[in-house]
Amino acid sequence: MASTSKAAAKKSILTPSMTLKGHEYWIGSMSYFPDGQQMISGSNDNTARRWDLKTGKEIEEWRDVFRDVGTEMAVAVSSDGRWVVTGNAELKVFEVKTGVVKNLQGQSGRITCIDISEDNTLLASGSWDSTVRIWNLETGKLVAGPFMCIKSVGAVRFSTDSIKLAVELWARKGLEVWDVQSQKLDKRIGNRFDSGWSPVLFPPIFWTNKNKNILAAFSFTEDVNAKTIYEFDASTLETVETSFEGHTDFVNGLALSFDGALLASSSSDDTIKLWAFESRQLLASFDVPHSGILILSPDLRKLAYTTSTKLSNPTLPTTFQDFRICICDTPSDILAQARTIARKKRALGDLLNSDATRGRRRPPIHAIPIVQRPPPTIDPQQPIFGRLTKLLRFSHTKPVHHDQPRDPLDFSATAPLPRPLLGHTSTHMHSGENSRSLPTTRSSANPPTKFAARIPHPSSWWPVRGGHTQPRIADVPLAQAKEHNAAAGAPKKDEDIVPDEYLDPPSPNPDSQQQATAVQSASGEHGGDRSCFCF
Repeated sequence: MASTSKAAAKKSILTPSMTLKGHEYWIGSMSYFPDGQQMISGSNDNTARRWDLKTGKEIEEWRDVFRDVGTEMAVAVSSDGRWVVTGNAELKVFEVKTGVVKNLQGQSGRITCIDISEDNTLLASGSWDSTVRIWNLETGKLVAGPFMCIKSVGAVRFSTDSIKLAVELWARKGLEVWDVQSQKLDKRIGNRFDSGWSPVLFPPIFWTNKNKNILAAFSFTEDVNAKTIYEFDASTLETVETSFEGHTDFVNGLALSFDGALLASSSSDDTIKLWAFESRQLLASFDVPHSGILILSPDLRKLAYTTSTKLSNPTLPTTFQDFRICICDTPSDILAQARTIARKKRALGDLLNSDATRGRRRPPIHAIPIVQRPPPTIDPQQPIFGRLTKLLRFSHTKPVHHDQPRDPLDFSATAPLPRPLLGHTSTHMHSGENSRSLPTTRSSANPPTKFAARIPHPSSWWPVRGGHTQPRIADVPLAQAKEHNAAAGAPKKDEDIVPDEYLDPPSPNPDSQQQATAVQSASGEHGGDRSCFCF
């Protein structure tokens, strides 16, 4: 609920800068001309009067008089100033520049309310006969309707794009939304019940939030005192945001600024209140005895409202006299405050709805199902290192080409730590080669051009048969070594066992190196430059 604290609202008396007198009964409708220098008003005294706001005088030659005295008078001026429309027992359209008057025929009941579309081409009229009709202002022809409402019509309003028409029913207990093009009812709230009495004055309704919502004084009960102002979602007619609460008697008039920042309301509780529309904050409350309807000037600098004097006669019911229009300055500080609040709220809304903000929002996190993987199949007959390879899922590195020089410390951080294989007792790195071999009698001036066959020291696991000298360790071409191993019935390579050549050399053992140095080449029955391994 909007704040009504004394700190938030200034309660004072409005001082009129101009007063217009001439009407003899309730003034039920007013409308500014677009230049703000003239005004038209309609009254239950059966007259519509045009006023010069520079002099505060009525323009006598323009008064329009209707037949039925004591009925409601509706007036409206188009936003381009071309048309003036009056409605009572008759619906008339005046072309201001030419003075041509068109009588629009077809409304069977008295006209209670009218509205001109924002593009100044269409006219909507509501009637006591519970119908709404839409007319072409240029031709005066009926273009849509009648729309059959469930009750007499109290207020009509085109959406700014002229696609929808909002209709509030008499006694402020029903609200309807019609599609102008299809001429079909979109939504309705309220019912046919009637209290049998309705206030003399009927406040207008407004479209807000880019034609998404409708603002109206409304009563959800059988009480005729519509003291609260609501904003409705036009598609559902459900209330949105916070209502404007603060009046203690029924609302007589409403005026919403063209920029949607300031809302003015008048009530039979003898007050006029100014609200920050966006925040629903009550900015000011003024004591205005017997206040009626009110409107804001096109530039929002002026606030016009109606009032009267109440008389008490012991022999007659309570009566009123001295009906007048009062024009005062809109408090500039109040208008500035309302605009500041509107600007801040809209800026916050734009920020929350911006692409940049949406981009920073984290996407929803969806649960990822855990898939249970079956344990790896292990062959008990497989060598232990191969079984560990499958179990720990080592990623094998690619073989290193030994014809490309490589730093012995250059190995992958994820590779298994280097360690000597069983039976290795000594190693020697050939200069410029990433290979391991035992020292040979071959001169270092003639380095081998093939891969060096890395063979463990024979004394560690090869038996030396009698009658044979200790075999000579020599560099053997890789292809010949494979052929020799195959001929000797060596087992085939196990794909799961990490080859030696993928491992870096262990630190040399000085003792084994001395043993290797003692091995000399021998010539004998196996003689020649070639070496053989005897088993």
